[in-house]
Amino acid sequence: MKNVKRLAVYCGSAPGSSAAFADATRATAAAMLNNQVDLVYGGGRLGLMGLIADSILAGGGQVFGVIPKALVNLEVAHTGVTELQTVETMHERKAQMTELADAFLALPGGIGTLDELFEAWSWNALGYHAKPFCLLNVDGFWDGMITFIDHATQSGFLSAQRRGQLLVAVTPEEALEKLDEAAAAATQGMVW
Repeated sequence: MKNVKRLAVYCGSAPGSSAAFADATRATAAAMLNNQVDLVYGGGRLGLMGLIADSILAGGGQVFGVIPKALVNLEVAHTGVTELQTVETMHERKAQMTELADAFLALPGGIGTLDELFEAWSWNALGYHAKPFCLLNVDGFWDGMITFIDHATQSGFLSAQRRGQLLVAVTPEEALEKLDEAAAAATQGMVW
């Protein structure tokens, strides 16, 4: 990996209902470690969030967490990460994660994962950053959303170029490769 040195991973604070989600999270950590890519994430110790942080740390990688003060007070902060930044609001959390990361990857998750993904995409559309983002489509988890995004495009609410920005991969290795290629294109001023 030449262009993605720190990857923001958005994922659930719950483990989800399928063992495939945890398996994909561990595989993502392994791919990141193999490519010397550090983790930027929401700073939690629960669910897939905690699993990816623990997996990166166990492999000797660097983990940068950003967590709102309210969640620290609820004792869900992962205190064993390389660096944990505490911020006041969710908005500050997302802004700081965007600042720290070179690209974004969404694993299975709920409303928080969706919020983070769509804000990264919106900020890209508005020109606040040119960083790529990708869905890791574990066992078809994102199929329904991909269908909806295609529907929004066909209905005239997303341009084909904007739709094309939402990268989709079925393996962590494919995701890292697509993100690295898109990051390279962005740094050269090309549309990805």
